[in-house]
Amino acid sequence: MKSKDLILQELKTNLVEAFKSTDENAIAQAFTPFAEAIQANVMEEVKAYQASNDSSILTKRGVHQLTASEDKFYQTMVSNMVSSDPRQAFSTLPLAYPETIIDNVISDIKEAHPLLNAINFTNTTILTKMIVNAQGAQLAVWGAINSAITAEMSGAIGQIDLALCKLSAFMPISKDMLVLSASWIDAYVRGVLAESIALALEVAIVDGTGKDMPIGMNRSVADNVVVTGGVYPKKTAMVVANLNPLTFGAIAGKLASAPNGKQRPVSKILMLVNPTDYFTRVFPNTTIRALDGTYSYNVLPFPTEIIQSTAVVVGTAIFGLADKYFMGIGAGTLGGKVEYSDDFKWLDDQRVYLTKMYGNGKALDDNAFILADISTMTASELTVSVSNVVKTKEQA
Repeated sequence: MKSKDLILQELKTNLVEAFKSTDENAIAQAFTPFAEAIQANVMEEVKAYQASNDSSILTKRGVHQLTASEDKFYQTMVSNMVSSDPRQAFSTLPLAYPETIIDNVISDIKEAHPLLNAINFTNTTILTKMIVNAQGAQLAVWGAINSAITAEMSGAIGQIDLALCKLSAFMPISKDMLVLSASWIDAYVRGVLAESIALALEVAIVDGTGKDMPIGMNRSVADNVVVTGGVYPKKTAMVVANLNPLTFGAIAGKLASAPNGKQRPVSKILMLVNPTDYFTRVFPNTTIRALDGTYSYNVLPFPTEIIQSTAVVVGTAIFGLADKYFMGIGAGTLGGKVEYSDDFKWLDDQRVYLTKMYGNGKALDDNAFILADISTMTASELTVSVSNVVKTKEQA
């Protein structure tokens, strides 16, 4: 019999594949068993807590004291759910998530998903547009106020439309759950939103087309890029056959070239790779066995954060500057409202609700990320041998 964790992981994998397909029906179908699994886990933990009164269960699930606005939100939501006509009840109430709930969701996401913790990830609930430094260069220039200064600053300020992309999350809620306290319902809602949003965002951040979704790191955002039907083209892949200092120097050199001929320091590189490639290509090339028999892994010639992501296509990797990818998501002025859904009438003893989050994301400049072809990278075992040490000393 499969464990709960294994089942949930399989459901997550199915949801990721659905997000990759961009098929709304497939996404909706994958959402339901995923949310039901989270709901079942919450209900089990509720029963365990009621039986033992063990506060560690609350900590494990992330149940916390709600603010007044959060408590009012959930109390209102539950009263509408138990209504004889929930569709009508929800249609007449502007029920939107308080900003603090989105803050908590983003916090949960960052803790569990390294990629989303590494990038510039922001709650944009009260915003519709975000002004960004598009060129990665300074936005102040010494000198007289004249046309030359205007030209220097031109193109340095960009704008990201946060209302352009919509992310829908389905939440089946059973009648049993409606008798729980607002704090437990909050734990369930945050669990569904955090995991589903994280999985959807990771796919979009890596490989988003830009059409009704964020623009992925592997896409070109150059000023002269040709966008066809709203879809941004993929970058031309740089062949990376090894991870030696010369190769990393070439990668860092590309990343150090900011737009408009500017240069920028590079202190750390982000490397995204598919789990399969990590263990068959990257891991063998970054793991060193010392003289005492111990191993050190993820050893690279330059400070690098390696993150595994199933959103990355096998045979490829992405190198870049994590803070140069902006992602904003929140309820926004257009969304965050919980709605009754008729999409799953066949579900027994529970109703399904839908919430729409708004946001957008893109690399702040085209040179901030490199798409790499690592298909020719072969595994090699690295060891620190006595002969190597002696040779180094002799050369010195």
